[in-house]
Amino acid sequence: MRDAARRTTRSIVTTTAVLALGLGTVPAHADTDPRADRPDSPGDTITEEIEAVVDSEIASAVIARHQDSATHWAGSAGVADLGREAPADPDGYFRAASNTKTFVATVIMQLVDEGRVDLDHPIENYLPGTVPDGDTVTVRQILNHTSGIHNYTSVPGFEIGTWRGDNRFTSYEPQELLDAAFANDPYFAPGEGWHYSNTNYILAGLLIEAVTGRPYAEEVTDRVLEPLNLEHTVFPGTDHRLPEPHATGYTLVDGEYVDATEYNPSIGWAAGEMTSTTADLARFLDALFDGELTSEESLDEMLDPVDTGSGYGYGLGLRSYELDCGTVWGHGGTEVAYVSMMTRSEDGDTAVIAGSLYRTDLAQPDLRERLLESAHCAG
Repeated sequence: MRDAARRTTRSIVTTTAVLALGLGTVPAHADTDPRADRPDSPGDTITEEIEAVVDSEIASAVIARHQDSATHWAGSAGVADLGREAPADPDGYFRAASNTKTFVATVIMQLVDEGRVDLDHPIENYLPGTVPDGDTVTVRQILNHTSGIHNYTSVPGFEIGTWRGDNRFTSYEPQELLDAAFANDPYFAPGEGWHYSNTNYILAGLLIEAVTGRPYAEEVTDRVLEPLNLEHTVFPGTDHRLPEPHATGYTLVDGEYVDATEYNPSIGWAAGEMTSTTADLARFLDALFDGELTSEESLDEMLDPVDTGSGYGYGLGLRSYELDCGTVWGHGGTEVAYVSMMTRSEDGDTAVIAGSLYRTDLAQPDLRERLLESAHCAG
């Protein structure tokens, strides 16, 4: 697997596919360059899969993008919101949620490259007194979710993936999120299991700040966003709005669809506050795997997975997915109104699924894997 990852970093031909999902049933729209009209256009197969999702899942705001050295394809099925007929904008913003983790892990690996962080040193060395028994938890265990630290978003009142009513506008400081987590016992002793925990990446953000003396979002911006010209990726802090254009996000509340687009993202902080676009996430993942952001050794560390017990592996801010056409690496993000996933295959293809969530089973593996299979394995 790690040898395949090394081959990925040297790939120079990249395919990018982006799919976004929302709510409603309307025809698909396509926005393509002339080359995409060819019979063998990869967009044809992706369009068929999008339309199947629209028909079977009552989805809209479905966007697809596919490009390599010869073609570019973009399309959508659905409307920007239920109150108007305009189609969703393929370049629209959405909440990238836990995809933020890969950006944060990348900056930590840059600090590893600079000799300022050691993956196998305890978190206590960098954040003294912050983590109970922090001298037994390593930075690596924080990044690959083997720390055992309780997930604060499973604590009542702190859930990101459920409707929180007016509480969704509440502002939080990172310490409040840690307090919610540390009021609960760890899941297991450090290194003795695997459990996805957003608390780990609150600590990762604080680690960046402790080492650099600057806000984590500024470090990510200076080290990743600006060098890659990711002008549409934003760390909104406490701003509850999404930039325009964006598709409206919905959730079901008492059998009714509720506009859940706006909420205060500080509850996610370094674990999931980011807003982005399909093109920016694709550019980031390509740059990471093409060796533009870390050393080859650090990328290999990110691609060294532990067994999660859930049919996939998790490295350092990256997880693996097994598709019919091979292994893909990336991350995903889910909150109450949006779901997203960005992935890169071992032969250099990149895919991103992103969009507005209309019911919780959109986030389930079977649907997302159908779309990933279409994006990566079509043709």
